[in-house]
Amino acid sequence: MSPISHARGKDPIRPWYEAIEALGDYTSFRLGHVHAVTGEVRWHDVPHKYYDGIGGFADILREGGNEVPPLPENKHPSAPSWWPFFRSIPALLGPRRRLQWKDLERGPEVPPGKLPLPALAWHVFDESQSSAVRSAARRFGVTINSYLLKRLDDTLRGDLRQPDRPIPWMIPVNLRGKISRERETENHSSYLAIKIAPSESVQDLHREIYRRLDRGEHWAAWKGYSATRLLPQALKRLALKTDRAMTQWNLGLFTNLGNWDPEKTITHDEYRGAWVLLATVLRCQLVGAACMTFQGRLSLSLQVHPDLTTSPEVPKRWLKAWMERIAPDLEASPTEVRRPATGDRRAE
Repeated sequence: MSPISHARGKDPIRPWYEAIEALGDYTSFRLGHVHAVTGEVRWHDVPHKYYDGIGGFADILREGGNEVPPLPENKHPSAPSWWPFFRSIPALLGPRRRLQWKDLERGPEVPPGKLPLPALAWHVFDESQSSAVRSAARRFGVTINSYLLKRLDDTLRGDLRQPDRPIPWMIPVNLRGKISRERETENHSSYLAIKIAPSESVQDLHREIYRRLDRGEHWAAWKGYSATRLLPQALKRLALKTDRAMTQWNLGLFTNLGNWDPEKTITHDEYRGAWVLLATVLRCQLVGAACMTFQGRLSLSLQVHPDLTTSPEVPKRWLKAWMERIAPDLEASPTEVRRPATGDRRAE
């Protein structure tokens, strides 16, 4: 990707990623193009300290000479505010509790001082299956994000020592249209921190996500970045090591890069077909789950931080189980309509 040069002191997010890197984590995310003919994957490593997912993908496409429409903007009416940050301070100072995993398959040993690539698995649906997944979400009256995250949450519970506990997740939120940065492709992402109880329905989860958006909780993290922009790196590293950089430790992250080129205007073999996003995994979020749609084809991916396991069999098993939980909904009758979780403004 093109080299980036801009003043470090003006960027509230880059110093945090540099602090994470200093503690030994790999902070880039990866985007993979699945060749339409050969099926081979060409991976692009994208440094998260310079890009968010939307910006990184747009830059890759543009460097290949492809025309990219205006990047998606945040349409939620919640306005920028410092109050969510102030409300989050008790949670930042409160107790921390990490969920414990059962014994997972172990992969190859990692040599001292080495940082292995995370174990990963991915799948691309064909256009008909992709449409069926979107239809399933609509039948539940929720977004595809709420639908897929709930099915994933149900999938991972079996490998936790206390599967009846709420699971903490991070959900990135695109802030384009609400904030201004030097480059449109650099980080415009904040996040929501949520917890999903096993008894919750997919509609319950959907309502909770939008309740938090309505409260402006995604502004808490963004304002926190700004408030700590000049914090010394040593203190940033200390906050990360003591789990004080976020309001909660997260089991994982779930992100959706969105729907790209539905009209199939991109025709070059190196870009058309299907793409896969691999979300960043860190010691504070051991599981990275992602989805994206390109030219009508939905892809799912999972990767696991080496601190949890280096075995590729774990994300492969989880991905298979995730898809098995989705499959019955795809076979449901098209006339099966369930009560929407919210109004039309929120249900896709």
